[in-house]
Amino acid sequence: MAPCRAARLDARAGDRTAAVNPVAPSGEQFEIAHGEQRATIVEVGAGVRAYEHGQRPVLESYPLHAMCDGAHGAPLIPWPNRLADGRYRFDGSDYQVALSEPDKHNAIHGFTRWRPWRALAHEPGRVLMGTRLYPLSGYPFALELQIDYRLDDGGLSVATTATNIGEHACPYACGQHPYLSPGAGPIDACTLELAVHTRILTDAERQLPAGSEPVAGTPFDFRTPRPLGEQRIDCAFTGLERDAAGRATARLTGADGRTVELWLDESYPIIQLYTGDTLAPARRRSGLAVEPMSSPPNAFASGDGLTRLEPGEAARSSWGVRLT
Repeated sequence: MAPCRAARLDARAGDRTAAVNPVAPSGEQFEIAHGEQRATIVEVGAGVRAYEHGQRPVLESYPLHAMCDGAHGAPLIPWPNRLADGRYRFDGSDYQVALSEPDKHNAIHGFTRWRPWRALAHEPGRVLMGTRLYPLSGYPFALELQIDYRLDDGGLSVATTATNIGEHACPYACGQHPYLSPGAGPIDACTLELAVHTRILTDAERQLPAGSEPVAGTPFDFRTPRPLGEQRIDCAFTGLERDAAGRATARLTGADGRTVELWLDESYPIIQLYTGDTLAPARRRSGLAVEPMSSPPNAFASGDGLTRLEPGEAARSSWGVRLT
């Protein structure tokens, strides 16, 4: 009996040790810096936990000892947004994935948000995160994934590469879920500028695509900068206006007069805005989610904007953000 009692005491001692030195829910923290800029990339999900320029947050963070809420900063792979009933058909076969949004009977934001990633390279101003998505129930395909985070004079840039390392073609899309920071206070006092022409409509119950409409003459027209106020937004937009380099840009200007600019390249034809009204009370409207997406909601089921990756083929996409 004595060894059993000792084992129980050792286990309790281990529990006490863990309580004194808890593991961060987001895993290992990878810090990068350039001048006055600082960003933290995390092991769990390979997302951006924090990004500041001087003392001013650029992206809204979440605490070190808290789980990532509202997908803050997370890559969304191999699809962003919602998939109705978790079902899709590809190359003549039907697939069913787990319902990660059971109250709406949807699967949401892919498979990689809670998986551990590793740092393949870590330099003062750069970290390259990588993981391998092995075949799983409902997605019997294999992807090699890398996300390259860099800080330089132009801000934070994020380049995602997915390579099909399996024997068969696979469906693929991606996105990311950063929240632009208003600085101090809620986003209500901010001004938003976003040059898009079309809003993707969704049904109220499940937030699945239900058509589209021009933004002109609607409350969702931010082509000319205007205050957000108390407006609630949780929808995707397309028809993005782009500059000569092919970049589309969203700008959020806070009450302090500082502007957070987020750009996305042509691999992202969709941008989702979310004002955070359904988050926990302490987190509501404290940041504006501006989400680059390579496909619209429900793309695995509809095929709209979906990428077909052949064996050995890679898909690449880039976005970035800075404080001006």
